[in-house]
Amino acid sequence: MKVAAVIVAAGSGQRAGGEKPKQYQLIGGKPVLRWTLESFLSHPAVTHVQTVIGADHDADFAAAALGLTLPTPVLGGNSRQDSCRIGVEACAEHAPDLILIHDAARPFISHAVISAVIAKLNDVDAVVPGLAVADTLKQARAGLIEKTVDRSTLFYMQTPQGFRYQKIREAHETAFTQAAEGLTDDAAVAEFAGMKVSVVQGEARNRKLTTSHDITMANIELNQSQFAHRPDIRVGQGVDFHVFTKGNSLWLCGVEMPHTHKLKGHSDADVALHAVTDAILGTIGEGDIGTHFPPTDPQWKNARSSIFIAKARQLLEAKGGLIANVDVTILAEAPKISPHIVKMKSELSRQLGLATDRIAIKATTTETMGAIGRKEGMAALATVTVRLPL
Repeated sequence: MKVAAVIVAAGSGQRAGGEKPKQYQLIGGKPVLRWTLESFLSHPAVTHVQTVIGADHDADFAAAALGLTLPTPVLGGNSRQDSCRIGVEACAEHAPDLILIHDAARPFISHAVISAVIAKLNDVDAVVPGLAVADTLKQARAGLIEKTVDRSTLFYMQTPQGFRYQKIREAHETAFTQAAEGLTDDAAVAEFAGMKVSVVQGEARNRKLTTSHDITMANIELNQSQFAHRPDIRVGQGVDFHVFTKGNSLWLCGVEMPHTHKLKGHSDADVALHAVTDAILGTIGEGDIGTHFPPTDPQWKNARSSIFIAKARQLLEAKGGLIANVDVTILAEAPKISPHIVKMKSELSRQLGLATDRIAIKATTTETMGAIGRKEGMAALATVTVRLPL
């Protein structure tokens, strides 16, 4: 039995605010979409996971899905309905028996709900998870209540919504060819095509993140959960120095900035990332950057320092650890760092899987004292706090 999952991540997510669509904002140190993808990729019954993304989402998707084994995402349409249809069609080559269609912005989806939807498809063609409405409902017009609505047969719908693959593919095609627009979920598409749709029990935790408040609360919930299971708090420090040499730009925290010189080094000489790498390694007693990436090894010639950060994170995560906070101080007379700090924090956030409010980047001079004061080079100091299980 082949079970495909379509993860719909094509929306703009504007109601959540922020610099990025909500599916790419960080909660618990990972993009919302990453949590969703990992839930389906780790489910033993799911054999194929297809993502549908929006225009100009390529870089954000690549960062969110880094290291995951996934097919190339497909570009969604002008509406959720279009995006779902496109995602369903993209799975045709895989020839699934069943298909699950899920909102990327529901990152708390459990294996239990996924399993319940799949199991129900043994008996029916279409099924959705839902929660019975618990609150009293009133119908009102112009601020006046007209009547109380019977809630006994009403449900809040969730995803993943599951279907026999060929059935929902044909239903989407029918709705498309007949220009049936405004169908807000795939169950509505199935109903339009005359399919019977069953309901299984959903979970309150399987909520959709919509507003900035939703994102904030999800981040708090995940951080509390992760930190509760990692009571071992450790702090590491890193220090790095590089001299200037001929050039016209330099790298700091993964951001290239113009300057009269570049920093000299075997790699890209990103002094800030080198300090952060050493600080991470220090928290787990794994030596320093030179231990893992010796400057005598030609394969690291002109390498991007993001490689070093990724290795340090890999070693930390292999021990069950996660980064809780990063504090970087850059010592330099020039170039002026402050105009670049927002971009540097954003890039470091992406590399570390850490919210920007857990990253500090500061810059100071040495008041013309010493080699740094003479503009012969620059230095960086980093302090990293991590959480580990006992």
